[in-house]
Amino acid sequence: MKIEAITLREIEMPLVNFFETSFGRIYSRRMLLVTMHCDGVDGWGECVADEAPFYSPESVDTAWLIIRMYLAPMLLGKEVERGADVQPLLARVRGHRMAKGVLENAMWDAEAKAKNLPIWKLLGGSREKIPCGVSIGIQDSHEQLLDKIETELAAGYQRIKVKVKPGWDVEVLEKIRKRWPDILLSCDANSAYTLSDFEHLKEFEQFKLLMIEQPLWNDDFYFHAALQKQLKTALCLDEAIESWRDAQAALELGACRIVNIKVGRVGGFSEAIAVHDIAQRFGVPVWCGGMLECGLGRSHNIALSTLPNFSLPGDVSASKRYWKEDVIEPEVTVSPDGFIPIRDVPGTGYTLREDQIERITTKKETVRA
Repeated sequence: MKIEAITLREIEMPLVNFFETSFGRIYSRRMLLVTMHCDGVDGWGECVADEAPFYSPESVDTAWLIIRMYLAPMLLGKEVERGADVQPLLARVRGHRMAKGVLENAMWDAEAKAKNLPIWKLLGGSREKIPCGVSIGIQDSHEQLLDKIETELAAGYQRIKVKVKPGWDVEVLEKIRKRWPDILLSCDANSAYTLSDFEHLKEFEQFKLLMIEQPLWNDDFYFHAALQKQLKTALCLDEAIESWRDAQAALELGACRIVNIKVGRVGGFSEAIAVHDIAQRFGVPVWCGGMLECGLGRSHNIALSTLPNFSLPGDVSASKRYWKEDVIEPEVTVSPDGFIPIRDVPGTGYTLREDQIERITTKKETVRA
């Protein structure tokens, strides 16, 4: 398929409820969507970069700039057979994995449509349904958090993950465990702790957590390995894993026992599959993390989660948890027992509501070969 044009568009969607992490609180999401126009087939992708460079060095604005000035010109006019062929064409640009990932994933979507196959089959997936958990941000009070957990458990979610930071951790986990002693529970620090917190983090052991996610620096393996040796609870790495090489280094060092794979963070489906395969070789389970995606990115997360080593409930949850009105039909729903069924439909399995996307578009540009 010849890449004839690339359309960039920015949309903004208000969240149903605010979402707070150790980085701060947000009430809406600016998102960059990309369309690859290839021989009459349009492939779509969602860039998961945030509005500000806190989770990652990238942002919505840097991704737009890098795609427009450097990445798009590297692709326009090229003949590409597969989505996986995009990554090597962009290798001259260092970093900017989220910007690269949206282009590659859009090409996978175009390939799937051209071949009349679901993306999950192109990826090598095999699951007919995927287990779902939820990520719950920092709240205004402990009581508000407990109410939200109760709501999500009633909705059937199989794993509860709560955001933590110094001052919002041990007491919170203690209250959760007192009320629900047997639920599958984990926490995510988003790099909020340092070496001086080692003894404090050991207090988390009493809560029998599935995992503690990325407690230390976002780019660290060494000190995570030192911490993991002192804990019975599994550490999970998120931000630190940007490639299969990172995954191999972290696992050889013993820096974690679980890996969170976010397709945008690692630069697209090809690298996500490679990270999955490395973890599987080490006997380490993986799960799919979320970045508050709209339905487009969420559908890509669902496809990725069908790979065999995605054995833990991910953060792929229902559209209605985040958006009053999503940009796909049907919206993503979760069964009462906490699963998302996999749709055997070409492409993502979901239809984009392009009229709705057009209504919420705040900026748009098409570049051509």
